[in-house]
Amino acid sequence: MDLGLAERVAITTASSKGLGKAIAMELAREGAKVVISSRDEARLRQTAHEISTATGNAVVPLVADVTRAEDVERLVAETVRRFGRLDILVTNAGGPPPGGFEAHDDAAWEAAFRLTLLSVTRLIRAALPAMKARRWGRIINITGTSARQPVDDLVLSNAYRAAVVNLAKSLSRALAPYNITVNNVAAGTILTDRVQELAESRARAQGVEVEQALAQFTREIPLGRLGRPEELAAAVAFLASDRASYITGVTLPVDGGVIRASW
Repeated sequence: MDLGLAERVAITTASSKGLGKAIAMELAREGAKVVISSRDEARLRQTAHEISTATGNAVVPLVADVTRAEDVERLVAETVRRFGRLDILVTNAGGPPPGGFEAHDDAAWEAAFRLTLLSVTRLIRAALPAMKARRWGRIINITGTSARQPVDDLVLSNAYRAAVVNLAKSLSRALAPYNITVNNVAAGTILTDRVQELAESRARAQGVEVEQALAQFTREIPLGRLGRPEELAAAVAFLASDRASYITGVTLPVDGGVIRASW
């Protein structure tokens, strides 16, 4: 299936590893010119080399911290300067720390807000002028299943990821006249560093081995296994494509069937 991504220009944040790296790889495989970003310059450059070598497509590494407004503005401006356009924006960031309500003070709430919600807001705001100018765009927010089905001891994620989903729904209506779609992909338990950290947190809380905590995650998944980053990346590539031109304002779970809601 030709997704029509050849010559499209995409930004994927937090993409030196994990889900962001897998998404960047998939978009590059489909022919897009991809700008990747993270705070770790050495790892970012290595990732850009890996993706470019594997796909033969242009990959530009730009160091950026999505919690800093100036970094977000520079990331988008430099992308548009280099390529003259921006078609696809994938907002992605590491999740806030685990813990229940009483475990987090104001500083933790503010930090989680900047990472999980404000970063998305700033990235979209910066990207819109280029997308509106061409009257075409795809905005895809990587969120989690906690946005729809809260997870115990992930209160920060539960609160702010739900806010991202509602922001996307609002924007999907406002941006539809410009042929810009806005969707979310809700990641389930996919084997990344983030899931490893959550397993370690659960293991400490329960006094068990990390392998046992990971096994608990697996038992909660109807498909009976953890997800692979490339499986989520394939969903993102589809939503970024011409094939998904009539899909906007949706949250697509890639979770092996964990979410119980039917809508």
